[in-house]
Amino acid sequence: MTWWQDVVTQLQQITFWYQLLAIAVCLVLALLINRVWGRRLSDSGGQGLRHVALRSSHRILLPFSMAALLALSRELLQAYELPQQLLAPLVPVALALGLIRLLVYILRKAFLSSPLVKSAEPVIALVIWLLVVLHLTGWLTPLLSTMDALAFNLGETRLSLLGTVKLVLVIILAFTMALWLAELLNQQMKKNRHISPSMQVGFSKFSKFLLITIAFLVALNAVGINLSSLAVFGGALGVGLGFGLQRIASNFISGFILVLDRSVKPGDVISVGENFGWVHELKARYVVVRNREGVDTLIPNENLITSEVINWSYEDRNVRVKILVQVSYEDDPEQAMALMLKCAHISKRVLDTPEPTVMLKSFADSGIELELRVWIADPEYGADTVKSDINVAIWRAFKQAGITIPYPQRDLHIKSGLSLPKAE
Repeated sequence: MTWWQDVVTQLQQITFWYQLLAIAVCLVLALLINRVWGRRLSDSGGQGLRHVALRSSHRILLPFSMAALLALSRELLQAYELPQQLLAPLVPVALALGLIRLLVYILRKAFLSSPLVKSAEPVIALVIWLLVVLHLTGWLTPLLSTMDALAFNLGETRLSLLGTVKLVLVIILAFTMALWLAELLNQQMKKNRHISPSMQVGFSKFSKFLLITIAFLVALNAVGINLSSLAVFGGALGVGLGFGLQRIASNFISGFILVLDRSVKPGDVISVGENFGWVHELKARYVVVRNREGVDTLIPNENLITSEVINWSYEDRNVRVKILVQVSYEDDPEQAMALMLKCAHISKRVLDTPEPTVMLKSFADSGIELELRVWIADPEYGADTVKSDINVAIWRAFKQAGITIPYPQRDLHIKSGLSLPKAE
């Protein structure tokens, strides 16, 4: 009964109603700002960094603008010495809602909505709302003081539980922001037709490496770690590279060399040893080569620098395909060559320019060896299908014209031997 009487008493006071009116005005203004910004977003087009920035800000504009207006209303009420107990808890609630939407949006853009991100979203929301509840109940400050008291000294550095948690959170946030910006820059580079694919890959690698390095240094500086102590870490890293990480460093540097000298680009058809396929992706440590069976082979970048690589499409994607056929010595080779030339365009992949040609290669043991040469412009699909179509067409044309494809044969000449002695 006492609780209900307190509620009735609050409803009868004028201070409750003007606070409620202030909250309603803040909500209406926040909705109007969000609507105006949404119209500007729809009129800005669908491409470019400007559109991405506007779309990102639109997702968090409503809660953050609501928090800003509520904070301004609190200041006004406080200036006139009026109560503002209803507005006080709503400011951190609006900030928490905006922070949740911002973090979830950055995570989805940085990690492309992976299942791990989807499972982490409720955890992020739970942690933020828990902090808001602790702040409203007044338990947040004692909890932080207790975490800061759990510390020990390591030389001249003081390590506390609060500092460790801050370091982990700042590193996660900084790395997520760095990956999001790197992916955003990568998507914008792919839309630019004036930049070659190899330069796009090089810029993507360099920007990701630079942003992650900056994020790491900013995170360390944000939690108060002296950056001069990284000199010891750099020395240890140099020793590690000299012993166990030299191959990783070599592959990483080789990746930049491949991008800069443009010897291997995405889409190139290459042969490395027994591996044949087209370059699907250029990674920091390896190159993804996909063959016609759909199998991806990960070739370390160092192998492409130190070993022989056949690039079938380095300057020109046209590749010549040779088809060998033998005809009998009893047939007319010129007639056979004319028929082979007619069969050259049976495959749609054969180019008109350069024109197909036929040559008499040699007089072999079993027959006359003829060679048909055609050109294709898509070596990534292989040459076996082209050879198969043309071979079938040649077989049919030879059969209709009565031209014989000889079997392997050998001529044996038996000479007369010594006479055997007569039996007595």
